[in-house]
Amino acid sequence: MKALLEIQGVVVTAPVGGGRVAVLRDIDLSVKPGGVLGLVGESGAGKSMIGRLVGGVLPPAFRVDRGAMIFAERDLIGMPAAERRGLLGREIGFIPQQPMTSLNPVRNVGSLFDEHLAKLGVAGRAERRAQAVAALEAVHLPEPASLLGRYAHELSGGMCQRVLIAMAFASRPKLLVADEPTTALDVITQARIVALLGDLCRQYGTAVLFVTHDLRLAAQICDEIAVMYAGEVVERAPARDLLSTPRHPYSQALRSCSPSLDGPLARLVSLPEHMPGLGALAGMAGCRFAPRCPIADHRCAGHAPPLAENAPGRWVRAAGQCLSAALPARGDVPHGKGDAEGGGRLALAAEGLHKTFVSRHPLLFWKKRRVDAVKNVSFRLRAGEFLGIVGQSGSGKSTVARMLLGLEVPSAGRIALDGADVTGRFSAHAAERTKRIQMIFQDPQSALNPRRRVASIVTQPMEVVGRSAWPERLARAKKLLAETGLAPEMAERFPAQLSGGQRQRVNIARSLCNTPRVLVADEIVSGLDVSVQAQILNLLADLRDHHEIALVLISHDLSVVRYLCDRVIVMYRGEAVEEGETEAVFRSPRHWYTKALLAAVPPDDVNHVWDPHTASSALSRLDPAIES
Repeated sequence: MKALLEIQGVVVTAPVGGGRVAVLRDIDLSVKPGGVLGLVGESGAGKSMIGRLVGGVLPPAFRVDRGAMIFAERDLIGMPAAERRGLLGREIGFIPQQPMTSLNPVRNVGSLFDEHLAKLGVAGRAERRAQAVAALEAVHLPEPASLLGRYAHELSGGMCQRVLIAMAFASRPKLLVADEPTTALDVITQARIVALLGDLCRQYGTAVLFVTHDLRLAAQICDEIAVMYAGEVVERAPARDLLSTPRHPYSQALRSCSPSLDGPLARLVSLPEHMPGLGALAGMAGCRFAPRCPIADHRCAGHAPPLAENAPGRWVRAAGQCLSAALPARGDVPHGKGDAEGGGRLALAAEGLHKTFVSRHPLLFWKKRRVDAVKNVSFRLRAGEFLGIVGQSGSGKSTVARMLLGLEVPSAGRIALDGADVTGRFSAHAAERTKRIQMIFQDPQSALNPRRRVASIVTQPMEVVGRSAWPERLARAKKLLAETGLAPEMAERFPAQLSGGQRQRVNIARSLCNTPRVLVADEIVSGLDVSVQAQILNLLADLRDHHEIALVLISHDLSVVRYLCDRVIVMYRGEAVEEGETEAVFRSPRHWYTKALLAAVPPDDVNHVWDPHTASSALSRLDPAIES
């Protein structure tokens, strides 16, 4: 079958200093009608830039210097701008990365659909409304007619994502660019979105460019995967072959960076530093991955290898010595998982936690609605023990964390820290909470004050407990930075001068400033590149070895919980439906909801065929109300 989209030797450059640097270099890709091409790599690899190239929305001063891009036998690069814009939303659809922020917050779903369908040439408001309802029905949203009058903030992340999918497929496009459509979604919602995309693409014969940083997910749903690094395709192969036997060192590293949901536990391999920026690329003549490659030698710095076919259907951009060498093997997990159960002093105890939220009815203002967000949750946490809390969005995980931190007062129940009752904001020991329990925030970029230097940020908790001389704070900051794997000179930098992984390490260093007993981490690695995620997970495991710190980890990623946590609590609709040692729960789940969560995770073994319909349909049968 002839390719629907074929990118041939495209080079995109951007101005840097007095010259121009190749942001995308020698890109060769193709996707057939009904096919799915996965674009995998870290942030800055150029995945989303290819989507922008297809849409003709490159940043200012970026330009295509060479190559062709043939879509349905038409060259998009040489096409007049007005004609190319006419293809967008009609023959080429887009699903953006952030569903909650991609929908206009001051306009309801109906008005957004009406505007979109009007641009597609659908005449008559009644006809546009009928088509909008049909499009929402096609993505299995409940009560689609009533959804037209609702706003983005009234919908969950998964529902917003399905609204965007419905709009993208309203014109039955030939090509769909899906930019991280499942990032930061829980595993059940991710399975639903993936199953939905697959069904619609088969129905309309739509080809898909699927951008993701999850190699396991891409291997299960894509026909072919292109691994990208610093604007280049470093490996291209059939999806399952690439996951089972990656050949480029970067592809191997991506696989080794991700924890496994089954099999033996091993310390994650993490790549040093971060992807080079435009300034670094300007003076780079050889292999762009060489500065981070664990098997690079002097030959890599002066030679830029071409993308060559070294086996039928398999293309690799690497020198011969790199293909024959193997990456360093994973080491042992740096902590004795399971040893904390039953040993060590009791750090935290939660007994019968219950939280009810009361709000006014949206239509009958004299009535009130009561929502039981958390119902009778109890657990104990000992020093050095890591506890994972998992479940879908809205299951009550973050509400439990907010009660532990004192940001929410339990409607019923008791919280004890080192044996002292800290349940209420005005209890006798509540003031000790800020010293003994600390939060690691999810997004370090928004959690760090951009106007403060790292030393000031890391020692910020010292401002709360009393005045400290700056030399004392600086010495404490450098010690904390060393403990979290950062160089002492980082103390003088601002957050904007750090990478994402470095900012998260600063975030962790700040939480350790007052030597707390308990850390609460809410989705601290969701949305991070797998290499940065590996650094953070290894750091937390090392901190457990050196400190008697207990951790409550809230995460959508079950493999992350398995890697770090001794015990796990599975929450569903505010209740703890299963609890136990992580290995035992994941190996032999007893509750149907735990089984559904595990079934929704793409497997590491490519011989295990994963059907995203299985988890979503099973959960819907057991609990039809979950759709709303």
